[in-house]
Amino acid sequence: MENNQHLGNEKIGVLMRQYAVPCIISLLVGALYNIVDQIFIANASYLGSYGNAANTVVFPLTVIALAIAVMIGDGCCAFVSLSLGRKEVKNATKSVGNSIVMVLVSSLLLSVVYLIFSKQIISLFGGTVNAQTFQHSKEYFFYITLGIPFYMFGQALNPIIRADGSPRFAMVSTLSGAVTNIILDPIFIFVFKWGMMGAAVATVIGQIVTAVLAVWYIVHMKLIRPSTADFKLDTTICKRTLVLGVTSFLSQISLVAAMAAINNMIRKYGALDTVFSQEQYAQIPMAVVGIVMKFFQIVISIVVGMAAGCIPLVGFNMGAEKKSRVKELFKKLLISETAVGAVALVIVEVFPMQLIRIFGAANESQYYTDFAIKAFRVYLCMMVFACVNKACFIFLQAMGKAVYSTVLSMVREIVFGVGFALLLPLFFGLDGVLYSMPLSDILTFVISAIIIFRVNQELNEDTKHSTEKKVNY
Repeated sequence: MENNQHLGNEKIGVLMRQYAVPCIISLLVGALYNIVDQIFIANASYLGSYGNAANTVVFPLTVIALAIAVMIGDGCCAFVSLSLGRKEVKNATKSVGNSIVMVLVSSLLLSVVYLIFSKQIISLFGGTVNAQTFQHSKEYFFYITLGIPFYMFGQALNPIIRADGSPRFAMVSTLSGAVTNIILDPIFIFVFKWGMMGAAVATVIGQIVTAVLAVWYIVHMKLIRPSTADFKLDTTICKRTLVLGVTSFLSQISLVAAMAAINNMIRKYGALDTVFSQEQYAQIPMAVVGIVMKFFQIVISIVVGMAAGCIPLVGFNMGAEKKSRVKELFKKLLISETAVGAVALVIVEVFPMQLIRIFGAANESQYYTDFAIKAFRVYLCMMVFACVNKACFIFLQAMGKAVYSTVLSMVREIVFGVGFALLLPLFFGLDGVLYSMPLSDILTFVISAIIIFRVNQELNEDTKHSTEKKVNY
């Protein structure tokens, strides 16, 4: 069995590149599944903004599946890393076996719920903005639901594969699925004219490719080789795994709550707008906000990839009581995330027109373009704070500080994200939906800054005590 002692000895910068870069690529590729669909849909004249709006409606429903998958996968990744740092290999193998069982059962249950209550769920997420959008949403949602078990399995296994010391394989498995999707999308949408069904089927086939590669890896694991007994559910192991992953779950599921609130406020206040109250333009605000959120998802994939890639490093060094290395890692991560946010901010403020053209602006009215430019510039104007906040959530989770991480995530997405999305439109109409994002990020950053200061102090004290013990010894 290989070991991973280099996590406690290698230079921090080298480890960050080794683990974070493949993770970033994996998450970016994962984000591309939905984004690629939306780009091809937007540029298909027979789908256009109606198809885009439908994609926006269904997107939160895929995030629910992702939330469950990452809770299991990230929780297992953190548990395994902490266990290996403490040299508790048996607990690590049990966590992997139990996690595989949990993701298989939960994915099948979710698919059944989606199939039974599809109409009600689509309506809940704003799919009734007009008849054409509703029809496209139903078609897309049905086929996406059939792929949920493959999607969740691949997403849950990705961080587990990284914890096993194979970040490159995790990247390749996700990349293979995305490339498959990219190849099939234009064939199904433009050649076969399958419309929303074509976009969904291409996505599902790509997810199957990723899942198959994950299955192959399970039987060829390096550090963690679960036996048949490890697949028998252990309440203690399951509970600890899920507790460590609950922040990832809350981060995603609270985002779903925010998107549900936003979609419904768009539908409600768009109907009161002079332009968007007209049937032929009613879907535009929902389509546009969906596009803006997809760009944001690309940026956040980089941010989360940096932080999530560091989970094995943080977990191992926390378990091995090497707090000075954790402190150095935290500092480098925050600097990197700030730089990513700054670059993204320049792009959305300076090049919104170029961004919207990628999503079929040439086929739409001037109202579509004007609202899209405003949405990019307003909705994402506090991108730097958003990036730092997200990095802070994940790093705290990796350190085992679940309370800090969970509170921050819930405050950002539920208290601020949902609260402001519901409150601000009362005063600013449709524009209030756009103002909700930057205001939420500003206030969350204030809280994050306080927690960052506290954690830094704790690490300083731990490092000082460790040094004193060595001197006394």
